[in-house]
Amino acid sequence: MSDEHGGIFDGLIGAESAQWAFGTDFEDPLAGVDTTVPDGVDHTELAEYCLMLGDDALIMSQRLTEWCSRAPDLEEDIALANIALDLLGQARLLLARAAAADPGLLPALPEGSPVPAEDALAFFRDAGQFRNVRLAEVANGDFGHVVVRLLLFSVARLALLERLRASSDTVLAAVAAKGVKEVTYHRDWAARWFLTLAQGTEESCHRVVTALSALWPLQPELVATHPVELSLARAGVGVDPATTRGEVDAVLDQVLAVSGVARPDHPPLEGGGRTGTHTEDFADLLAEMQMVARAHPSGRW
Repeated sequence: MSDEHGGIFDGLIGAESAQWAFGTDFEDPLAGVDTTVPDGVDHTELAEYCLMLGDDALIMSQRLTEWCSRAPDLEEDIALANIALDLLGQARLLLARAAAADPGLLPALPEGSPVPAEDALAFFRDAGQFRNVRLAEVANGDFGHVVVRLLLFSVARLALLERLRASSDTVLAAVAAKGVKEVTYHRDWAARWFLTLAQGTEESCHRVVTALSALWPLQPELVATHPVELSLARAGVGVDPATTRGEVDAVLDQVLAVSGVARPDHPPLEGGGRTGTHTEDFADLLAEMQMVARAHPSGRW
C-alpha cells in the first residue's frame, strides 16, 4: 500500500504497542482502580475468595480453549472461543485483585522476572494451591459434554454474579457487573444447544444425557458454601453460593423440562476444589497450561 494511503497497520503499531501480543510490559489490569480493601474485611479472606472465582474462570476458559477448531461448525467454534476469552478476562481481573489484596500469596519467581501478578498466580502455582470447582477441570468429552458442562457452570455463575454486583469491594462489583452480561450469553448459548441436542436425533439426545449423568455429581459444589464465602457474604463483600441454590435449581429444571430430559439423581462427589482437592485430570491440564511459562520464567513476549 502506498504512503499516500498509509500502511495497513497504521494506527495499530506505533509507540503505544504494549496492548498487542508481541509487545511487552502489559498494563496492570487494575491500573487506576481503587483496590483498597473495605473496612473490616480480612485481606487474606478477600484474596482467597478472589482466587476461588478467578480460578473457576481460568480453568473453565482453558478447557473451552481446547475446543478451538473442533466445534461442529465455524460459528460455534468462534462462539466457544469468545466464551473462553470472556472467562479469561474475568480470571485476569480476579487474580490481579487477589494479589493486590494479599501480595503474600504470590509464588516465588526468579529475581527480575517480568511476570505480572495475575500470570504468576495462573502459571506458577501447583495443583493443590488452586481453588476452582472440579466441574471446570474434568477432561473434555464430546460436544454434548461441553454443552452440559457450560450449562451447569454458567447457570450457577450467573446467579452468583448477579448478587455480587452489590459487593462493597469496588473491583468485585465491577467484575460482576460486566460478567453478568457475558455469562448471560454463555448460559443462553448452552441452554439453546442443550435443547437442540436433546430434541434432535436419538444419538444426540443420548450424548447430552450421558454427559449430564457424568457431570451431575460435580454440580452441587457450585452451590456449596466454603467458610471464606460465608464470612465475606456476612461482610457485604462476597456471596454465599448456597443462597443461589433455589434459583439455580429452577433454571436447570426449566431447561430439563423443556428438553424432555429427566433430572439425574446422583449423590454429590465428596471433597472439593475449594480446599485444593482436585481430579486426576487437573494435573494434565496444568502441565499443558503452564509449560511455556515455567520453561521460560524470565521470558518477555
